Amino acid sequence: MNILAIIPARGGSKGIPRKNIRLMNGKPLIYYSINNALNSKYITDVIVSTDDEEIKHISEICGAQVVKRPKELANDQATLDPVIYHATITMEDIKKKKYDIVITLQPTSPLLTVSTLDSALEKFINSEYDCFISAINTPHLSWKKEGEQIVPNYKQRLNRQQLPPCYFETGAFFFSRRKIVSENSRIGGKITVYEIPEHEAIDIDTVNDWIICESILKKKKIVLRCDGYKEIGMGHIYHCITLAHNLIEHDVTIVTNKKYIEGLEKIKSSNLKYVEIEKDEDFYNYLKLNRVDIVVNDCLDTTEEYIKNLKMLVEKVITIEDLGPGTKYADVVINALYDDNSIKNSYMGEKYVCLREEFILSKPKEFSEELKNVIVLFGGTDPANLTEKIYMIAKKEKYKNINFIFICGIGSSFIGTTENSENITILKNVVNLSEYMLQADMAFTSQGRTVYELASLGVPSIVMSQNKREMLHTFAHMNNGFVNLGLGEEINNETIENTFDWLINTPYIRKEMRELMLKHDLKNGIKNEINLILK
Repeated sequence: MNILAIIPARGGSKGIPRKNIRLMNGKPLIYYSINNALNSKYITDVIVSTDDEEIKHISEICGAQVVKRPKELANDQATLDPVIYHATITMEDIKKKKYDIVITLQPTSPLLTVSTLDSALEKFINSEYDCFISAINTPHLSWKKEGEQIVPNYKQRLNRQQLPPCYFETGAFFFSRRKIVSENSRIGGKITVYEIPEHEAIDIDTVNDWIICESILKKKKIVLRCDGYKEIGMGHIYHCITLAHNLIEHDVTIVTNKKYIEGLEKIKSSNLKYVEIEKDEDFYNYLKLNRVDIVVNDCLDTTEEYIKNLKMLVEKVITIEDLGPGTKYADVVINALYDDNSIKNSYMGEKYVCLREEFILSKPKEFSEELKNVIVLFGGTDPANLTEKIYMIAKKEKYKNINFIFICGIGSSFIGTTENSENITILKNVVNLSEYMLQADMAFTSQGRTVYELASLGVPSIVMSQNKREMLHTFAHMNNGFVNLGLGEEINNETIENTFDWLINTPYIRKEMRELMLKHDLKNGIKNEINLILK
């Protein structure tokens, strides 16, 4: 079939000056409709009807032919019907052929996709309809004016999903059989609407429309790759969930290995979009099929081969908390837990810590001279079972006037009891962790990301590392308000108990620890990290 796409674009826009050729996300607005038409499987000719020399020049650069619009069809009073008719008969004269279908494509609908356009065209070609009008279904409880009265447009108040369809015409496209295109009309015969996705339906008329469209066009497809299990903890999972929440304006998917149940369950409970894989080849195949823009890899110690494979599949690779040889091939390396800047393209230290929303919003409580409440938290899995060590100390008679709150993560194997211990509370898989930290006068914790959360709230802490790698984390030392006892499995209970007693009896030390913690600006780290991911 001979199918003509006409893009009407006159000059002299008043609401947004030079609207049709202004750059939207780096391309002239009119580029998007021209590009859709040129890439359609069905459209045979693409023209722009304009009275403006600059629009003519830009349209030709974008690949369209141009029909010069007469002055009488380019004023504010002119309607589109005679414009489309003029362009149609002009092209039929130039091409020496008759068109079967004439399409009006508005340059002000940049979010329309080729796939939607072609799906509609295919259905139209194979239908008995004479007109297809793009529309969205927006049922609402609406009202109208009858005389001096405001009356409802509905018979019964129902939820939106239960209301009958109400189609709102968009400017995305208008299909007409050639036989009904005349100087005064493009509509007639058998008419229907073609429902398009709501996010493709924005018709730019105001500055606000422009801002919304440009924001959507700038949207990136981002994949966050992470795992969580007993040996490495759940920090990577929490980090990626926090990133996803702060990248809401982009298309974000978390990818995780299905064999690591603890991490997978936490991702599922977040209600974020996720994909399960079994091996790296599954991940590569996913990236090939989904045209991803950015991969944020939050898995430890990458290999050269792994990062090289990612770089062949996506535009940008960021790797997190990574000390492996793959770092030299990544675009950006972010390690909030380390201060080693010898790695190429690395951004290290507290400036890039990614606090969850609850810690950004929370404010530290007033300092207490008396140590009344202690929080014990060793991460999502506590692989060294350090919780057990503190539990045995907390049960001692001499600490009966101190309240201990034990927070156990989703993968923790700790089994304790509060029987005969009124001062001990054991909680599993807590959601609002800051709520419990804010009650604490002191904390026992491991050396992962939790130390930043405690520091943001000024909670003096005794730190024990889960493993030798965690001992490389540089933030949790006395200059920042922490008593660091070293590798947890090598510390005996007597050392822990003596350190605890010392802090109980020296409130001025705890106060100084608190002040050292609160000197750090940790709440802008998430912004810094997102800037590195997106820029």
